Amino acid sequence: MTQAITDSKQASTALAELFNTHGRVVFFGGAGVSTASGIPDFRSVDGLYHQQFAYPPETMLSHSFYETHPAEFFDFYRTKMIALNAKPNRCHTKLAELERAGKLDAVVTQNIDGLHQMAGSQRVFELHGSVHRNICQSCGAVYSAEWICSREHEDAAGVPVCPACGGRIKPDVVLYEEPLDERVLTGAVAAIAAADALIVGGTSLVVYPAAGLTRYFTGDTLAICNLAPTDQDANADLLISCDIAAAFAF
Repeated sequence: MTQAITDSKQASTALAELFNTHGRVVFFGGAGVSTASGIPDFRSVDGLYHQQFAYPPETMLSHSFYETHPAEFFDFYRTKMIALNAKPNRCHTKLAELERAGKLDAVVTQNIDGLHQMAGSQRVFELHGSVHRNICQSCGAVYSAEWICSREHEDAAGVPVCPACGGRIKPDVVLYEEPLDERVLTGAVAAIAAADALIVGGTSLVVYPAAGLTRYFTGDTLAICNLAPTDQDANADLLISCDIAAAFAF
């Protein structure tokens, strides 16, 4: 039977008990994890996909758009995908604390903001990559998000170029039309399959193939913490409908 919770204090108590009673816990998170850090999600009323742009976000975040409209791609990437001032919130810091205490096995994230690592998490599977790695397609040099935003080395169109060799830079993020990294995917699947408890947080579970990873979980307890309903709610043992940062305040 599903235990449904809407109160953040009750959610904190239930999550603390989950971590204390399970040996291998994995956290699977999405954009909702970072909204308390000031990073908007994608599909809520105020999310990125409800804003008006010259092209749909799905188009501007596609591999073909990167190839054919690099200036527009990087303008969108700098202004909407990179959040240099964002800091980890309570969910990020608590997960890192739980990992250090040996109570969390891994974080599997759909986010590209790097906030889990900034909070101190070590075992993080970034399904969609990270804005903090931007790679020269010619020589393999890696540049930071800060470097991208500094606009120090660009061509006449405003597209960043490698200062070492003049090559084209591509963010190490998975764009539409691109597959997930096989090594990251394999590691995430193995972690989820080995877990005896899986916490799904801040994700609508509609972006595939990432959302399909939950099917590899065969453990004892599935907890879902999300403000909006998901297609997996009926399978949850613990269903939390409150702010995720508040739920991790324990």
